[in-house]
Amino acid sequence: MTWSEVLAEWRLIEADLHDVYGIDAESGILADRTWRWLKVRIEGLFAADTRLYRRFRPPAKDEQQPEQY
Repeated sequence: MTWSEVLAEWRLIEADLHDVYGIDAESGILADRTWRWLKVRIEGLFAADTRLYRRFRPPAKDEQQPEQY
């Protein structure tokens, strides 16, 4: 996955930032923070059961397609 793919899911990131960190992305706080600050928090969203994690997680074994022969 690339940063472009992750950031394309901004609506999920915005909701998760609020739920997990209490960050209101519409408040203007992002203008006062560095890219590194935001990157660390987005990466943290992948370490919890968040909307963003669920969007990109690998499928569970029972969800995978059977091999074709």
